[in-house]
Amino acid sequence: MRVGELFYRMRLSPAQKQTRALVQAAAAVCEDKKGLNTRILALDAADSGLSDFFLVTSATNERQAVAIADEIELRLKRDFGVYPNSVEGRRHGEWILLDYVDFVVHVFLSERRAFYDIERLRKSARPLTPAEFDAELKTALKEKTRAVRTRAPIKARAASAKSASRPATRAKKPAKRAKTAKKPAKKAAPRRKAAAAKKKSARPSAKKTRRSR
Repeated sequence: MRVGELFYRMRLSPAQKQTRALVQAAAAVCEDKKGLNTRILALDAADSGLSDFFLVTSATNERQAVAIADEIELRLKRDFGVYPNSVEGRRHGEWILLDYVDFVVHVFLSERRAFYDIERLRKSARPLTPAEFDAELKTALKEKTRAVRTRAPIKARAASAKSASRPATRAKKPAKRAKTAKKPAKKAAPRRKAAAAKKKSARPSAKKTRRSR
């Protein structure tokens, strides 16, 4: 299987990407602290239980083993805010185990590593050097970026074709303004004139009646 081919077939969740970033950072510490024969074991899902990776490295003495383990714990805490679930073997320094649940760090003295031979016990695991692990991550990132870029023109074409297939919408005519009904003007003046005329006509008749008496 080519480098990165496994990652092409996998859709990594954000949690899985975070785990790989942590393993990468821990492996970088092993390289900085002169750890020997550092290996990353990509564990088989059916055989691994809860963990996805084992990070295994060797030290020439107990002091170097403790220094590697302490620096891994410090850097992951400082850069990622992640703490180990448990730490074992730091007092003796022959086999220090840092359990981060999704991956486990094993720092051995060289003779102890040869005695326990953890790589042989995990035959189904895929061993990777830190360089190979980094190459897989970079290749997977490039492949993902390329896939996103190829999908973008396809989506743009589909959107343009969809918009072209729609019939042109007619421009809406402005709504006619409702005509306000004009109220008829009050004919107050003619009524007043008629009332005044009646009064005038009534006065002479009253005088005539008086004279007739």
